[in-house]
Amino acid sequence: MTLSENPGTLKRFCRTQWRFQQTFCTPLKNLRPFVATIVSAIDSLESGCATLDQVVFESKNLIALMKRHSLPVSHGRETAVTATGSPEVEELLEAILGDWVDFLFVPTPKPFVIYADHDEYTTFYANTKSNLHLVVEPLLSKGFEAVKEYERRFSAL
Repeated sequence: MTLSENPGTLKRFCRTQWRFQQTFCTPLKNLRPFVATIVSAIDSLESGCATLDQVVFESKNLIALMKRHSLPVSHGRETAVTATGSPEVEELLEAILGDWVDFLFVPTPKPFVIYADHDEYTTFYANTKSNLHLVVEPLLSKGFEAVKEYERRFSAL
């Protein structure tokens, strides 16, 4: 796991015209299967990068993760934590989704991206319906709650 700065990443994300999106309620009491379903939707997952947008309250899970991986504790805007391989990506997503943090998550390869917020919403974005369905269908089939008719919009950064 590595730590870096990703200046401009959030601005580029907000300016991207995503054709498709679907939001789910983040199941704080059932994060492990939620995260495992997301990660399993990406064939040959190499890595994933979480870029912080806003830390609302102390990010205890993220801080503990950084310490476990001997990373300096840093959680300013556009700080990026990159995990390599499925186990590390799952560990990162579970930690960060469990905190009061707004963040962008970009996997490699990138069939979809995720923006999650401290209001317990996780939104998946893709430029094709088939890429969005890679993650949406398994989440729905496992009973995770989609937020109907919700479209996340970003104001200019």
